[in-house]
Amino acid sequence: MSEPVRLVSYIRSAWLPALCIGLVAFFGWHAVAGDTGILALGGYKAEEVRLAKEAAVVAKRKADLERKVALLSPSKVDPDLADELVRENLGLVREDEFVIRLDK
Repeated sequence: MSEPVRLVSYIRSAWLPALCIGLVAFFGWHAVAGDTGILALGGYKAEEVRLAKEAAVVAKRKADLERKVALLSPSKVDPDLADELVRENLGLVREDEFVIRLDK
């Protein structure tokens, strides 16, 4: 056999294993260093902790709002809460009170 024929024969017999090795290397690289790989796991753990803290803050805020809603039920309105909401949201005061405004 001449040299070019041997080279073509070698390439024909080696392209499939070379392709398989390339695919294994490609997927192996992404499994380790890709966006969702092993090296990104630490970032996901930190994000999980941050989101858990944020969820706790949101749950506390939700509980506070649910408590206020329960106090404002149509059958029984808490007078202190109603007074606080009127003063805060509408800026109203009683006739016997003095208002001192502080600039922020």
